[in-house]
Amino acid sequence: MFQKIALASRLLLGLMFTVFGLNGVLLSFLGKGFIPMPPPEGVMATIMAGFMATGYILPLAFLCELLGGLTLLSGLFVNAGIIFLGPVIVNILGIHLFAEPTGLPMAIVVAVLFIIVVKSRWAYFKPMLNMR
Repeated sequence: MFQKIALASRLLLGLMFTVFGLNGVLLSFLGKGFIPMPPPEGVMATIMAGFMATGYILPLAFLCELLGGLTLLSGLFVNAGIIFLGPVIVNILGIHLFAEPTGLPMAIVVAVLFIIVVKSRWAYFKPMLNMR
């Protein structure tokens, strides 16, 4: 049963990050994506302005989302996809915990799906935590 839940979680995460990552890549490189994004308000406007000012953080994050999403969807290099998406998901959680709480429920859903996928692949990651 857990394997079916893990597969559904992997595919759902893969679909979400592929769609939103592709939209972000198009937005970053062409100036227009296929999902309209309203301008951020309040503290998010400040955060996004800082990200945009660097010139590289948003395109890099969107590329990680796209690559991670594609690997999860395809079932190939899933562990690499987990590594690409881990820091992105931590930042999504952090932003919604500390700056923009309206998106927190969706961030928690994404984090739970991610934890399920990681748990299903834990045997591949456990050796990295050995002391020797």
